[in-house]
Amino acid sequence: MKHSLFIIFLLLNSTINAASYVYVTDMVPIPMRSENKIQNNPSNLIKMLDSGTKLEILATEDGWTKVRFENTTGWMISRYLTSNTPARIRLEALQRNNNSNKLSLSKQNEKNTILEGLTANLKAKNTKLSIQIGKLESEKKHIKQTYQDSLKLEHENKKLKTTALQLQSELQLLENNNTVVQDASARNWFIVGALVLFFGFIMGFISQKRTNNRRF
Repeated sequence: MKHSLFIIFLLLNSTINAASYVYVTDMVPIPMRSENKIQNNPSNLIKMLDSGTKLEILATEDGWTKVRFENTTGWMISRYLTSNTPARIRLEALQRNNNSNKLSLSKQNEKNTILEGLTANLKAKNTKLSIQIGKLESEKKHIKQTYQDSLKLEHENKKLKTTALQLQSELQLLENNNTVVQDASARNWFIVGALVLFFGFIMGFISQKRTNNRRF
């Protein structure tokens, strides 16, 4: 029976030693003593450890735990020790985490402010680009319309040139016809003049002959 209890004690001792570290519970400061018993006179008190102090486990015995804190070794009552992280330590960790989150949030807000400024600048640039694009589109439409009008004018100009050439040809033909007519008219007037002169000569001859006949 004693042998079995000894084995159980060794197993429990091994299990506790495997935990490696414990913390002072969330109570008032707990004393560390040089022995695993309470002595008032002379006192075996080494120091008082605050709640949440992290301790290294060295051994356990009769409700006491031998621990190491920094370079000091001593005994503490086991019921004032826990393997769970104390609320104060968790709170401090949460506060550190919260402060870290606040700092990160502050930095993120600064980045957001910078990004908002950049976004505003990009929007302004985008607005300007949109206006410029609108102007370019209007100019493009105007140029396209001007080009189409130019093609129409060029087409009409070709038609006018063709018409002018036709009119010039017709005018030349009329001038040629007019020259022919003038030449023919001059010839006709010459012939008429010659005939008139001829008839006048004949009439004069006849008239003179009649006059001579009357005399005789």
